[in-house]
Amino acid sequence: MTPTQLRAYSAVVRCGSVKQAAAQLEVSESAVSLHIGQLRKELGDQLFSRTANGLTFTPGGLRLASRATELLGLQDITVLEVSAAGQGRRLLRVGASSLFAEHGAPGLIELFASRAADLDVELSVRNPGSFVPALIERRIDIAIGPPPACPDPAVVCRPVMYYKVVTVAGPDHPLAGTQPSPRQLRDQTWLLGPSAAADRGAIPALLRRLGVPDDRQQIFQSHAAAIEEAKRGHGVAAALSFTVAPEVRKGHLVQFCGPHTGLEDVWHSLTLAETGAPSAAAELARFASTPRAIQAMMRGAGVNVGRFKPSIHVTLWS
Repeated sequence: MTPTQLRAYSAVVRCGSVKQAAAQLEVSESAVSLHIGQLRKELGDQLFSRTANGLTFTPGGLRLASRATELLGLQDITVLEVSAAGQGRRLLRVGASSLFAEHGAPGLIELFASRAADLDVELSVRNPGSFVPALIERRIDIAIGPPPACPDPAVVCRPVMYYKVVTVAGPDHPLAGTQPSPRQLRDQTWLLGPSAAADRGAIPALLRRLGVPDDRQQIFQSHAAAIEEAKRGHGVAAALSFTVAPEVRKGHLVQFCGPHTGLEDVWHSLTLAETGAPSAAAELARFASTPRAIQAMMRGAGVNVGRFKPSIHVTLWS
């Protein structure tokens, strides 16, 4: 089996058809069919067949789909590791939810990276629902954010930090100084960061609990931008309590009270359970829950660009 054959097969599995796989790989359909035919001949398995409802995979085809993803991921990470080793450096790829990436990651990564002069850290912002597949496919080494909805034996999940999301508004907002009802909050304009569009996390959970309709939600490129709009009295915002506490003390924001105006949650670290997982990922998973690390996350220390060179991709999920 060659990497090219495995990539062709993985694309067919993802896309559900040879035609779409060819378009994704930017090759001809005959090229994809050739690679699939070679795999069938070498493995002695039909792998899949076409039906009226799409492709139906054999048990061997399903097993190959899983193994192909793992092998291709290992190939990619091996290339990165060899390249980094040649330069005498290690690379740690961190995937994070948008809320953690904006508020918790800068202080944590700066403090962690300062402990190892040979470590480079790459941070990517991801939908929490993609954490486990990204780890299994070796696209990231560790993920930090909401835990998966269902435990996966391939992944070790550790609690990192408890946090609370609160509802705030500017001092001139009509509801300022009151204890609004769920209905009153549901009818407000909500000013939100990108985490509101994720499939998991405290802020999406709060919005679902209140039943805030989509047309009442305005999503900004960052949570900080949403808070700035709230200060101007343009709506209410959901925010981490420790990030807005100084603004509340200064009177620039008002925090609403009541059992329905906030929600507590826990950030978790996720790493592969296998022994071959990158050691730096295991080190960060252990370090992230220490008092020093938690203080760094809450302090929001600025990032030293000489030590931390992130590759951040922010996506608003639908």
